[in-house]
Amino acid sequence: MRLEDRVAVITGAAGGIGSALARRFVAEKVAGLVLTDVDGDAVSALCEEIAATGVECMAATVDVTAEEQVAELVDEVLRQFGRVDLFCANAGITTGAGLEATTADWTRTWSVNVLAHIFSARAVLPSMLDRGEGYLLHTCSAAGLLTSIGDAPYAVTKHAAVAFAEWLSITYGDQGIKVSALCPQGVDTPMLRTGLDAGHLGAVVTAAAGTVLTPEQVADAVVDGLDAERFLILPHPEVSKYEQRRASDRDRWLAGMRSFISSMRQQ
Repeated sequence: MRLEDRVAVITGAAGGIGSALARRFVAEKVAGLVLTDVDGDAVSALCEEIAATGVECMAATVDVTAEEQVAELVDEVLRQFGRVDLFCANAGITTGAGLEATTADWTRTWSVNVLAHIFSARAVLPSMLDRGEGYLLHTCSAAGLLTSIGDAPYAVTKHAAVAFAEWLSITYGDQGIKVSALCPQGVDTPMLRTGLDAGHLGAVVTAAAGTVLTPEQVADAVVDGLDAERFLILPHPEVSKYEQRRASDRDRWLAGMRSFISSMRQQ
């Protein structure tokens, strides 16, 4: 999909990858942008910045874990713009916790990282199917293909997010619906920095495991991936190699991961 003259919705747009996507989409000459986040002030400020470029922009305070809010958002976008060409389900959270993660931690992470993707698909797919075209971009993380050391809820929910994106692609791909799963590794976002400040093992390992990209670099990879209509968008290309190793010899991969964790704990 070329983004010129398209209408795109981005959740989790207040910062990090979300705001980088918004600015990059402007450079691609989108016709309209809808930016949502629980931080309404931040998305409103970003929307004002974007509107100053001449791109029609709408900001909305939306909790993506509340299905009725997501449905109302899509209804309003359809009223104002007439269509949604691209829906970026980008909001996500981490916990930094393993077995000690509470039931509330699991429930919240599942709601943001998985149910929000389901809610957005339920809301936007009917209009896309009526038009015979549409694109869903789900931010899933390399953790959805590999794992997330030190963060059990994140690892499990990101795997589920990839699985749901695959299911959508299989189920609706012959009806004009394109789906991509964005799976970066380390990205210099507030989420990673917060984890590093808290000393979460997963954040420390992510920062040490390879190149930490800027959100802008991830946004560049997204534009390229959407243009090529690739299912997996991998800003860190080495993730493909890691996934192949994992699939070809799971026991060896698990042993290697255990060894890696052990070495990190000794540092």
